[in-house]
Amino acid sequence: MSENTQKEQETQVQEEMVKEAPVQEAQETPAQEKKGFLKKGNKDKAKIEELEKKVAELEAKTAKDKDDYIRLMAEFDNFRRRTAQEKLELVSMASTDTIKGLLPILDDCERALKVLIESDDSDAAKEGTELIFSKLMGYLKSKGLAVIEAMDQPFDTDLHEAVAQFPVQEEEKKGKVFDVVQTGYTLNGKVIRFAKVVVGI
Repeated sequence: MSENTQKEQETQVQEEMVKEAPVQEAQETPAQEKKGFLKKGNKDKAKIEELEKKVAELEAKTAKDKDDYIRLMAEFDNFRRRTAQEKLELVSMASTDTIKGLLPILDDCERALKVLIESDDSDAAKEGTELIFSKLMGYLKSKGLAVIEAMDQPFDTDLHEAVAQFPVQEEEKKGKVFDVVQTGYTLNGKVIRFAKVVVGI
């Protein structure tokens, strides 16, 4: 082989080595690969932390919204109950006022009956007055009106109002109602007029 041919071959090998050298430089070493992986891992970790933070914020917002909703529902339920109660009280108060207005008429009917029973008037007048009184009383009882039984009962400040005291000989009549001056009434268990009574002492 001639010297020229050998030189040409060496030159060719060197050129090929030069061509391959940049390719080898471009390839990453294991250390560089690890560094790139760590960089990528750090980016992913930061992204995960950011997403976890957003999830936590959304969960807190959802919990707050749920709590606000529950509170609002409870307030509305209380408002609804209170309104219903107020309506019932309003109806009851109107009913109570109407029935209170009829009590003097009941008193007049009672007095008229007593006078008619003691007089010699016709039976028709007595029966008519008694019928009117019983019908009116029956209607009012259907609305919850009840007479306070006071005669010969122990004096009770929750039901009776003492207008006078009367000395009595019998020991068992002391502290009890001796006479009823005005009949008392309750409406649905609530006193709307105290019985005015004379108490034995």
